[in-house]
Amino acid sequence: MASCRWPWRRCCSWRPAARSPGPASPGRAGPPGPPSAADAGAQMSYFNLVKSLTSAFPNRFHHTTSAVCCCSKTQSGEKYTDPFKLGWRDLNGLYEDIRKELLISTTELKEMSEYYFDGKGKAFRPIIVVLMARACNIHHSNSRDVQASQRSIALIAEMIHTASLVHDDVIDDASSRRGKHTVNKIWGEKKAVLAGDLILSAASMALARIGNTTVISILTQVIEDLVRGEFLQLGSKENENERFAHYLEKTFKKTASLIANSCKAVSVLGCPDPVVHEIAYQYGKNVGIAFQLIDDVLDFTSCSDQMGKPTSADLKLGLATGPVLFACQQFPEMNAMIMRRFSLPGDVDRARQYVLQSDGVQQTTYLAQRYCHEAIREISKLRPSAERDALIQLSEIVLTRDK
Repeated sequence: MASCRWPWRRCCSWRPAARSPGPASPGRAGPPGPPSAADAGAQMSYFNLVKSLTSAFPNRFHHTTSAVCCCSKTQSGEKYTDPFKLGWRDLNGLYEDIRKELLISTTELKEMSEYYFDGKGKAFRPIIVVLMARACNIHHSNSRDVQASQRSIALIAEMIHTASLVHDDVIDDASSRRGKHTVNKIWGEKKAVLAGDLILSAASMALARIGNTTVISILTQVIEDLVRGEFLQLGSKENENERFAHYLEKTFKKTASLIANSCKAVSVLGCPDPVVHEIAYQYGKNVGIAFQLIDDVLDFTSCSDQMGKPTSADLKLGLATGPVLFACQQFPEMNAMIMRRFSLPGDVDRARQYVLQSDGVQQTTYLAQRYCHEAIREISKLRPSAERDALIQLSEIVLTRDK
């Protein structure tokens, strides 16, 4: 069967050629972060700012390559293979340990809660967390060991993520995830909500056992952001400039906050330097936003069997993601569809065609590259190590994944 990917979607591994002032703030490189409520005035020109960034160099990094090299000489001079293999050294028994945290006597509830902890997920978040832990430990004390508390953060991050998936599937009435039926489709919505709650409570107990109030506060913020991000997704903005800022803020809260704050938490546990904490946070934030931007691209460019869930799902849910918002600039008639959340017959198909006829996919991909550029710039401030360079490569893998 022919590949369902667009050939240009495979981007080369790249490094920023030189630091240049970015749009986030005066004198600061990289893409703009999610805006705060106080930035209402700046939001009015936000979309045009992003648009000008992407249109200035529309093809700068877009060219085809057969695959991403997963065996390279790192900047630190150490040779390593796959960053996932490097991370898994500290994650042996990850899912078994998570299941141990879910101390459940009721057979049905146990089966529901353990349903997604089957070892078939990407474990992207735990991998980033343990690599960040090692990179920060090496930077601070030249120690390659991951502390037990830092490894616990990796488990907690995966548990929070999975609980949010269970709850999201209820809200979205999703029928498939990771190539199998969702919890809500098998056991019903009410029981699925309770299963998600139980996973979250187990994660909270594991977090409490770490006993570090700063870390508890950091990861508690993630749960608040998840809820606020879901509320942002339920709403929409009429003004197109505010709409794009709204979209990126939602993206941060629903996806990037968990990665950013988990990275910050392990840095706090391994290093007392606030500068390092900010590096870890900024890396996680930028990679997390890029990850979701590419996820939104894949909703238009990948097949259902690749993604393990239906494509065009966001349109069917009435959501206007990056590719749609960029396409709207070329096809203003999409504005009406966005405001009615693609609710009329034929709206979803027409919107999809508009996106594919526009440069929305390319522009969203380039914006993701901008965020990865910033992530690389941040993590490169740490002392050279195989783990630091694995994090650099992971940010590149984010751009080239097809599921």
